[in-house]
Amino acid sequence: MAEEDFRPLSEEISSFCLVTEARSGTQVTQPFPRSPKLIRRTGANSPKPSELPVWLDDLKKERKKTESHLESIKKRQANLNMSSEAMKQQVQECFEELHMALQEDEKAVLDMIEQDRRETSSKLNRILQDWNQHLSLLQKHISAIQSAQQSPAESMKQPFPEDFTLASCRKKLDPAEGEIKMNEERIHKLMKVLRNISKDLKAQLQRKNLLLDSFNVSIDKQSCHKQIKLSSEGRGLCLSSEDRCVPNEPLRFDQLYCALGSAAITSGQHYWEVDVQCCPSWAVGVAYGSLQRRGRDKGAKLGRNRCSWSLEFQNGHLTAWHNDRHVALPVTAARAAPNRIGVFVKYQKGRLVFYDAETMRTLQEFSAVQNAVFERAHHQFTEPLYPAFRFFSPKDKGHDHMEICDLSL
Repeated sequence: MAEEDFRPLSEEISSFCLVTEARSGTQVTQPFPRSPKLIRRTGANSPKPSELPVWLDDLKKERKKTESHLESIKKRQANLNMSSEAMKQQVQECFEELHMALQEDEKAVLDMIEQDRRETSSKLNRILQDWNQHLSLLQKHISAIQSAQQSPAESMKQPFPEDFTLASCRKKLDPAEGEIKMNEERIHKLMKVLRNISKDLKAQLQRKNLLLDSFNVSIDKQSCHKQIKLSSEGRGLCLSSEDRCVPNEPLRFDQLYCALGSAAITSGQHYWEVDVQCCPSWAVGVAYGSLQRRGRDKGAKLGRNRCSWSLEFQNGHLTAWHNDRHVALPVTAARAAPNRIGVFVKYQKGRLVFYDAETMRTLQEFSAVQNAVFERAHHQFTEPLYPAFRFFSPKDKGHDHMEICDLSL
C-alpha cells in the first residue's frame, strides 16, 4: 500500500477543512465540504445565462396577469358595494309600497269609523235638541204654575194656553233612540279580519325567509312501495289498492307504504312543503339513505330508529318521532291537525324543524339545543338526508294522497 494512504488524522482533517472569509473580516471554518448532491440541489433552480431573458419574460407576464387579477377583484369589490346598495334600495321600495298600502287602508278604515261616528253623533244631537226643547217647555210651565200659586189674581190675566194639559207635557221615550249607536258589530268583524290579516302577514313574512331556501323535491321511483303511484312530475303520491308492475329492487320498501326523495341533502339549508289535507293518516320527515327498506320492524319505520326523523298524524294524534321516542303535539278544535307541513333542514347545524305551513307555527324542532326528549348526539347529521314520506294502511285505499308543493317563485 502507498505511503500516502497512511497520512496522520490531523493531516486528513486539515485537507478537508475549508476556510472562508466572512464579510466582517473574521474567518469561518467549515469542517466538511458540501455534498455534491446538495450542491446540485441548491443550484438546480438557478437559471443559466442563456435562460435569463426567457425567465424575465415569464415573470413579467405573471406580474401583468397578477396586476390584472387584482384590478378585477377591486372592480368586483366596488360592484359589490354598488349592487348591495341597489338591492337595499329595491327592498326599501317594496317595503315602502307595503307601508303605503297599509297606511292607505288604515286611513280608509279610520275614515269609515269617523263617518259612522259623525252620523251617529248627528242623530243623537237631534234627539238631544228635541229633549232640551221639551225640558225648556217643562221649565216654562213649572214657572207659570208656581207664579199662579203665589199670585192667583195675576195668573188670571195671563191664562195658560188652551191646549195645555198634563198629558201634553209628558214626552214618551222612543225605542228607536236606543238603537242609535255606532255599528259595533261591523267594527268587531273588521277587527277580526284585521287580526287575521296581521296573523297571515306575520306568517308570510316568516315564510318568505324559508322560501329563499326552497328545495325542489321529487320522489325516487326506485324507493316507492309498489302500491304507491306517482304523478307524472314526481311530486304527487297516491296509495293504490293495486300493485304496480315494478322490479323488486333492493332500495324499494317492500312492506311499508314509504318513499324517499331523489335528491340528497349533504350541506346548506333547505325548505319544502307537503300538502297532506287529502290524507287521513300520514308521516312526513327525513331519513338517511341507509334506512332499512325491507320488512316491517323498527329499522324500516320512519322515526323509530336513529336513521330517521318524522312528524306523524294517525288516529287523530299528532306526534314527532326519532330513535323510537316521541313527543305528543296538541290537536284541538282551535289547533286542528295541519293541512300543509313545512320541513326545514339546516344540515351543518343538525337542525330540523316542522312547521304548520299555513300559520308558520312551529310544530316540532330537532336540534342540538332542543333535546328534552331526544338524544343530543343524534342531531349532528352524519349521512346524506332524503325527504321521507309514509302512508299508513287505510280502510279504503285510493283516497290517500300527498302532494309536494311547488314553491318556485
